[in-house]
Amino acid sequence: MNDRVTSVWPTGQRNARAQLREAGYVAGTESDSERIPPAVAAHAIAMYTRPGDLVLDPDCGAGTVLTEALRAGRHALGLTVRKQWWTLARANVTAAKTAGAWQDGSVLDARPKTLATVRAAGLIGRVGLVLTGLRTTPDRDPIESVTELARTVVYCEPLLRPGGHVVVVARPHRRSDGSLVDLTTSLIAAGTSAGLTPIERCIALTAELRGSRLVTHASLAERRVASQARTAGAPMALNAHHEVLIFQLAHDAELAAAEAVATPLGEESFACADVDGVVQDSWRRVA
Repeated sequence: MNDRVTSVWPTGQRNARAQLREAGYVAGTESDSERIPPAVAAHAIAMYTRPGDLVLDPDCGAGTVLTEALRAGRHALGLTVRKQWWTLARANVTAAKTAGAWQDGSVLDARPKTLATVRAAGLIGRVGLVLTGLRTTPDRDPIESVTELARTVVYCEPLLRPGGHVVVVARPHRRSDGSLVDLTTSLIAAGTSAGLTPIERCIALTAELRGSRLVTHASLAERRVASQARTAGAPMALNAHHEVLIFQLAHDAELAAAEAVATPLGEESFACADVDGVVQDSWRRVA
């Protein structure tokens, strides 16, 4: 992976509940602890899609990705087999449409493997962005969830349009001894095994950026755990980010790399994006 494109997303200026409240999410959305924060979803959609693209979340939970896609003028499709998430995701999609967002959004009661059947034949080559989170459960090792996600990515790969992206968001996980689980290596391997090439590794902040310091939005329970760890002589930092890995089809990644080398500096322009209340400067190549 090219370290030159590693970046930090300023997506934590508002805490998780404030993001849901200010964007009009329905009550109960906060119960989806594995959801992609709205600010992170909005940033990924702004960076890796264009208006009118189709955004797919094959394990959509309460529907934050779908909602932010609609709010950004993209088509949205989500899948889930959990009744609770299906109900919440549909309610959030309906709320977004009622508020004037893009009207083409759907939530299917289906497993990701449905994407590999004839039912999804019409989606082949049409998806501009697969944006999904690593969903874990307390009763199993997070690496097992990566294995499940790897299968999902295989189902999604044929659906990508030329130049499309797969973006996976993972929150940090710790073992019982407090050490962090290395999810990045496993996620990169999962994408590679699906025929994708990792093109960026980013950090999506879940903490507020104030000048040169971070102010975490950690819960009281998280702060208590960190305090106990310090008392026990094993200092533990509060979580302040989500890991984000971006993939493309191998052929598309090769073409993009060749274009980057061939394009003179004069054909680039400086763009600014307002994400979660922070104006972020970045060099973006003119299409």
